[in-house]
Amino acid sequence: MVSPQDIERWIAAALPCEKLEVKGDGHHFEAVIVSGEFRGKNMVQQHQLVYKALGDRMREEIHALSMKTYTPEDWASR
Repeated sequence: MVSPQDIERWIAAALPCEKLEVKGDGHHFEAVIVSGEFRGKNMVQQHQLVYKALGDRMREEIHALSMKTYTPEDWASR
Protein backbone atom coordinates (compact mmCIF):
# COMPACT_ATOMS: atom_id res chain seq x y z
CA MET A 1 0.00 0.00 0.00
CA VAL A 2 1.20 3.52 -0.82
CA SER A 3 1.89 5.84 2.11
CA PRO A 4 1.82 9.64 2.20
CA GLN A 5 5.59 9.52 2.75
CA ASP A 6 6.01 7.52 -0.47
CA ILE A 7 4.17 10.20 -2.43
CA GLU A 8 6.19 12.97 -0.79
CA ARG A 9 9.42 11.17 -1.69
CA TRP A 10 8.38 10.62 -5.31
CA ILE A 11 7.31 14.23 -5.82
CA ALA A 12 10.42 15.64 -4.10
CA ALA A 13 12.69 13.48 -6.26
CA ALA A 14 11.38 15.11 -9.44
CA LEU A 15 10.18 18.55 -8.38
CA PRO A 16 12.03 21.01 -6.13
CA CYS A 17 9.60 21.97 -3.37
CA GLU A 18 9.75 24.60 -0.67
CA LYS A 19 6.87 22.91 1.12
CA LEU A 20 5.46 19.46 0.54
CA GLU A 21 2.86 17.84 2.75
CA VAL A 22 0.82 14.77 1.88
CA LYS A 23 -1.88 13.20 4.03
CA GLY A 24 -3.98 10.17 3.30
CA ASP A 25 -5.26 6.76 4.21
CA GLY A 26 -3.51 4.61 1.61
CA HIS A 27 -6.22 5.10 -1.01
CA HIS A 28 -7.15 8.79 -0.98
CA PHE A 29 -4.54 11.51 -0.55
CA GLU A 30 -4.40 15.28 -0.17
CA ALA A 31 -1.27 17.28 -0.94
CA VAL A 32 -0.07 20.83 -0.45
CA ILE A 33 2.84 21.59 -2.75
CA VAL A 34 4.82 24.83 -2.93
CA SER A 35 7.36 25.06 -5.73
CA GLY A 36 9.12 27.76 -7.71
CA GLU A 37 8.56 25.53 -10.74
CA PHE A 38 4.90 26.60 -10.68
CA ARG A 39 5.72 30.24 -11.50
CA GLY A 40 4.05 31.39 -14.72
CA LYS A 41 1.91 28.27 -14.96
CA ASN A 42 -1.83 27.97 -14.49
CA MET A 43 -3.33 25.45 -12.08
CA VAL A 44 -3.75 22.75 -14.74
CA GLN A 45 -0.11 23.09 -15.78
CA GLN A 46 1.00 22.98 -12.14
CA HIS A 47 -0.97 19.78 -11.55
CA GLN A 48 0.48 18.29 -14.74
CA LEU A 49 3.99 18.82 -13.32
CA VAL A 50 2.99 16.86 -10.22
CA TYR A 51 1.40 14.08 -12.30
CA LYS A 52 4.59 13.91 -14.37
CA ALA A 53 6.63 13.58 -11.17
CA LEU A 54 4.45 10.66 -10.09
CA GLY A 55 4.44 9.05 -13.53
CA ASP A 56 2.67 5.72 -13.91
CA ARG A 57 2.08 5.56 -10.16
CA MET A 58 -0.95 7.83 -10.70
CA ARG A 59 -2.57 5.15 -12.83
CA GLU A 60 -1.35 2.09 -10.99
CA GLU A 61 -0.76 2.79 -7.29
CA ILE A 62 -2.47 6.05 -6.32
CA HIS A 63 -6.25 5.91 -6.47
CA ALA A 64 -7.07 9.55 -5.71
CA LEU A 65 -4.90 12.61 -5.16
CA SER A 66 -6.36 16.00 -4.39
CA MET A 67 -3.77 18.74 -4.47
CA LYS A 68 -3.33 22.41 -3.79
CA THR A 69 -0.37 23.91 -5.60
CA TYR A 70 1.24 27.28 -4.91
CA THR A 71 4.20 29.34 -5.99
CA PRO A 72 6.33 30.47 -3.04
CA GLU A 73 4.92 33.98 -3.47
CA ASP A 74 1.31 32.77 -3.47
CA TRP A 75 2.01 30.64 -0.39
CA ALA A 76 3.58 33.56 1.48
CA SER A 77 0.62 35.85 0.74
CA ARG A 78 -2.12 33.44 1.85
